[in-house]
Amino acid sequence: MVTGSITLTNLTSSFTLTGSPGQTVDSADPVDFTVKTNNFAGYTVTVFPAAGELLGTAGNPETIPTGSLLVEQIPGGPFVPLALGSPVEVFRKTAPSAADGDDFSHEYRITIPFVRPDTYSGTINYVATTL
Repeated sequence: MVTGSITLTNLTSSFTLTGSPGQTVDSADPVDFTVKTNNFAGYTVTVFPAAGELLGTAGNPETIPTGSLLVEQIPGGPFVPLALGSPVEVFRKTAPSAADGDDFSHEYRITIPFVRPDTYSGTINYVATTL
């Protein structure tokens, strides 16, 4: 008996968006990952923030709402805001992956809000689900 499987691997561990208040900037490097599944119906990949805010370093009380962070919904497609509790589908395939997996890349974008200079960070969850 062969069982079904799905894995999401090789996920870029972090990315950086750098700019001055008012600037709209894209991630310097794309976020990459690989999906491998033998499910003939296919799969989706969704992303969602782990919290509602990007936090500054210790001692900085300012935050940036995760809704200010936009994700490229499909490669070359529109950018849509992240929202806590609302996964954004970034990929869909209605067939199994290639035997070695399907490689993907996509970008993030933000208009830098008027906050104090700092490094703001947060966690974005990626979930691969069979159809």
